[in-house]
Amino acid sequence: MTTSQMTTEPSPFIVRWLPFVRDHLGYSPDLLELAMGTGRHARIACAYGFRVYGVDRDPDRIKQARTGTLKKAHLWAADLELFPLPSNRFDLIICTNYLQRSIWSDLRASIRPGGFVLYETFTQAQLAYETGPRSPDHLLRAGELCREFKSWELFHNCELTTPACVARLVARKRSQPTP
Repeated sequence: MTTSQMTTEPSPFIVRWLPFVRDHLGYSPDLLELAMGTGRHARIACAYGFRVYGVDRDPDRIKQARTGTLKKAHLWAADLELFPLPSNRFDLIICTNYLQRSIWSDLRASIRPGGFVLYETFTQAQLAYETGPRSPDHLLRAGELCREFKSWELFHNCELTTPACVARLVARKRSQPTP
């Protein structure tokens, strides 16, 4: 992944899994893109009939995103450390190239039963490359993403080492908790 692909082009992982998730959700599902930047995945979601919500801590990126198909989307600027996500609100959350462990509990709680998460971000193995995040606070440990969603129904879980070291997960929140 080049830096421009990470920030402007949709992730092939999201492009691949978004139609699958949409097919498993009901009429006009609500999607939240976390750390959305200029909305590269939210724009695709609009084409699939999602009601789109997006949050980023940078108001300038939100302003840039609010064009075209995202002109009427529900976008806001916030630091999720200070403003928690609403509970039981979204059918899908997309999160790419972003890791904030302190919000995982809120993230899981904000997805409705039967809803999904599409998550893709860097692992500690990325330190072997010259690009990408350098702080351990922004890099997943091996198997960490899967462990965070262990009680969910997993559709896809992998950790890649090329062209970048990323973990990818597609998981569905169970309608009933597992015993």
